[in-house]
Amino acid sequence: MALAPDATTDTAQLDASGVAHDPAVVCAIYHQAIELIGKRWSGAIVSVLFRGPVRFHALVSAVPGMSERLCADRLRELEIAGLVSRRVLPGPPVGVEYALTEAGRDLNESLSALGKWAHRWLGSPAAAAP
Repeated sequence: MALAPDATTDTAQLDASGVAHDPAVVCAIYHQAIELIGKRWSGAIVSVLFRGPVRFHALVSAVPGMSERLCADRLRELEIAGLVSRRVLPGPPVGVEYALTEAGRDLNESLSALGKWAHRWLGSPAAAAP
């Protein structure tokens, strides 16, 4: 929960953007963002879309293990959140293409930083397997 910048409490601290917050309480907006991007397959879909617009089946193929149904569900959620746009391509055959919106493209720096962190601290998936 973010506090107004002029709020004064014993525990309030300013974050990097100058917004006061209580470090003992998780910010609801931050939590919403983490839940959206951290949902299974969402980060992978956004990562593929950083390369540019992609047709639905190419997107499903680009993410190993993701089913068409789950891809469609995540794309719908990302579209509702304003991160992804959907465009129907005239046919035949009719196709659907997905692309990141400005808000989605704005995640590039943050997700790139997360990727660097993961490679540094989590290592390879093969090394983590039992």
